[in-house]
Amino acid sequence: MTPLLTGKVALVTGGARGLGRAICRTFRAEGARVAFTYARNEDAKNELLRDLGADGLAARVGVCDVPGTEAFLRSIEDAFGPLDILVNNAAITQNLPLALLEEDDWDRVMDTNVKGTFLTSRVVLRGMMRRRKGVILNVGSLAGERAIEAPIHYCTSKAAIRGFTEALAKEVARHGIRVLDLAPGLLEDGLGRNLPEHRLAEYLKHCALGRVGTFEEIARLAAFLVSERNAYMSGATIVADGGV
Repeated sequence: MTPLLTGKVALVTGGARGLGRAICRTFRAEGARVAFTYARNEDAKNELLRDLGADGLAARVGVCDVPGTEAFLRSIEDAFGPLDILVNNAAITQNLPLALLEEDDWDRVMDTNVKGTFLTSRVVLRGMMRRRKGVILNVGSLAGERAIEAPIHYCTSKAAIRGFTEALAKEVARHGIRVLDLAPGLLEDGLGRNLPEHRLAEYLKHCALGRVGTFEEIARLAAFLVSERNAYMSGATIVADGGV
């Protein structure tokens, strides 16, 4: 079959590691040219760029840095052409109970996970609206969908992503733009790796498949969701949690 994303141009925020890296690699394998942002890890960035080859582009830009995002978008358009797909993947968390959370901790998570999604989407949407096409995929979390034991500020930020997705999908549908929320359960790294053993065991007890997910599994789902084979889905939250 023809690759899912042949001829598409995608931007993935937080793309150098973890799920973001898997999404970048999968999108490239499916025919897209892929740009990504990263926070600090130069070695991870360089390794991914080697994997992507001439069809990869990277910039060290924070999701709340609007001028930096605008400049990078211009670079993407100069190199690859207009942007077709945005994946709002960049996110952070901390394993802290509410009683130990400082206001700065709360703000840092909400700024990256929610405000950054809003700001990056706003920059990208201007071009998508002019061209009357595009897809935005927001990476949420099972923690924003279910009553599970996870950091309060992280759960709150991911619940906000669902509301943002639904409202934005309604607003931009008339411009031919789709917006989706992909909410994975525990994966092989990130929050899943940092959970205490007893909490991970409790999660797996309630998971029908009895295991955490892999980055590649979620990345393959992401590629389908943003592809034209999924053209009738917008405003939806897709939970991929192994059956919790």
